[in-house]
Amino acid sequence: MPAPDTAHRELLRRAPKAPLRRLGAYARPYWRTLVGGGLLTFLGGATGLVQPLMAKYVIDALGEGVGVTGPVLLLLGVVLVGAVVGALGSFVLERTGQSVVLAVRRTLVGRLVRLRVGELDRLRPGDLVSRLTADTTLLRSVATSGITHLFTSTVLLVGGIVVMGVLSPTLLLITLGMIVVVGLLMGVVLPRIGRATQAAQVALGEMGSLLERVFGAFRTVKASSAERAEIDRLDAAAVEAWRRGVSVAGWTALSGTLAMLAVNTSFLVVLGVGGGMVAAGTLSVSTLIAFLLLLFYLMDPITTLVQSATELQTGLAAVRRIDEVADLGQEDPGAAPAGPRPARPAELTLTDVTFRYRPDLAPVHHGVSLGASGPGLTALVGPSGSGKTTVFSLVERFYDATSGSVRLDGRDVRDWPLEELRSQIGYVEQDAPVLDGTLRTNLTMAAPHATEEEVAEVVRTARLTDLVERLPEGLDHPIGHRGVTISGGERQRVAIARALLRRPRLLLMDEATSQLDAANEGALKEAMLAAARTTTVIVVAHRLSTVTSAERIVVLEAGRVRAAGTHAELVENDSLYRDLAAGQLLAPERPESLERPESPEPPAVSVAATASDTPAPGSAVE
Repeated sequence: MPAPDTAHRELLRRAPKAPLRRLGAYARPYWRTLVGGGLLTFLGGATGLVQPLMAKYVIDALGEGVGVTGPVLLLLGVVLVGAVVGALGSFVLERTGQSVVLAVRRTLVGRLVRLRVGELDRLRPGDLVSRLTADTTLLRSVATSGITHLFTSTVLLVGGIVVMGVLSPTLLLITLGMIVVVGLLMGVVLPRIGRATQAAQVALGEMGSLLERVFGAFRTVKASSAERAEIDRLDAAAVEAWRRGVSVAGWTALSGTLAMLAVNTSFLVVLGVGGGMVAAGTLSVSTLIAFLLLLFYLMDPITTLVQSATELQTGLAAVRRIDEVADLGQEDPGAAPAGPRPARPAELTLTDVTFRYRPDLAPVHHGVSLGASGPGLTALVGPSGSGKTTVFSLVERFYDATSGSVRLDGRDVRDWPLEELRSQIGYVEQDAPVLDGTLRTNLTMAAPHATEEEVAEVVRTARLTDLVERLPEGLDHPIGHRGVTISGGERQRVAIARALLRRPRLLLMDEATSQLDAANEGALKEAMLAAARTTTVIVVAHRLSTVTSAERIVVLEAGRVRAAGTHAELVENDSLYRDLAAGQLLAPERPESLERPESPEPPAVSVAATASDTPAPGSAVE
């Protein structure tokens, strides 16, 4: 039998979109435990039906002068047994509720981490966190005790009505009138509770998103003296969440009040009518007392029914928000690599690639064609926004090309299983992110089975030895949220070391030395060139000093390949590259004859490396 979380994933995949059915899908793997807990709860509640009848027997015995010790002790035993059995049933249901939440959270975590990059780019992380935490918590009771209590309370209510009918059909009609009134009122109130709950959860997600926004740029907020403005935004979101919560509380209180009002009104009517019947001699005092006790007893099933129906609306609101995550685009990692990957460097080819982030946005790439095959170093340069970094996103399949093809080893990247494709590639991002955890955890993220010798080697290569020696616990020292305890240059070197430790066949480095000082830039440049001797290395660079020795430099402008060649060739033949190099004192000022025209016509450039020619680049769009 599959584990509960595995069963949940399969059920969620096949479950219908109706929130009530989806809620049932969440609880279905635990149906045996739910039946057991519900049965215990029912037995505990059923003892309440016996108690009024036994109280009637005790009163009748007193009236007849018969000893009541036995009946009283029996009544006490029934009360104690009912309390113990009911408590056990509540524990079983509550424990099962926690299991449901655990399974749903596991499923959601898998879906959130597997989200497509494009989906995450348009969403707010704070709201997603709210769905994983607050919304799943709402399912705890409704998916277990809520469902079972609806059933058990209904059965107990019907049982109580049957006993009342035996005692006095006349008084029963008064009680049924009360139940009908409660039902009609709940039919009006409950849908409003569901809508109010969903709005309240949305407001909480908005507040979480705003807080995540502040923490994501905490130093910038403080340096800009923007605390007050951000506090005002958060305060407004908190007030809105409060309003929504008050709305839920109001409708919930109204539902409970209406139920209690109906019960109390019916009690007064039953007491008046029943008292008249006793005075007329058509009803015994013990029967009236037993009926009133039953009426009091029915208050609990009725209250539980109202509460369970309210929880159901709350749970359905949570299900709708959770389903929105389930419907987001997911990556399919595919099968894990079946065997060892090839030892040779990778060959990358882009052919007539066009790309736009969304249909309503302008294209970022306009027919980019280039290639890179190793070993060797290829550089992508050009103005900001020319499409350099986006090339890397297409190679890693964070996005798919709108048209054209991106091929690794002659195979379209869309035909590679994602896990196998990315296992060939080492990627150093532009902002060099590191995660909360130890230095070792960050280094071995992409190579969890790396040996101590391999880790030590990349530490030396990335010039991290001083950092390791400075940290009190060395490689096992925590470096804080987003690496706050280390410098920007050190974070960049950690990202480089992480990519090198994977020993990739294709190494993509996006502005890999932008935060390094001259000494470390030179050292990392040596490491980059060393890697290029055994693998295909493609570098996006604004600081041209890093790539002047590249075998091939590709110049991108406005999403097109403008020119390609060595540093010397491009300084001689391409005015844009000459401008970039001259601005960094890597070339003499261009003569007037090389003035770049206002709208240059980009040549068709094919960059391909052969066995005798060093590799050509992959293209990237920023």
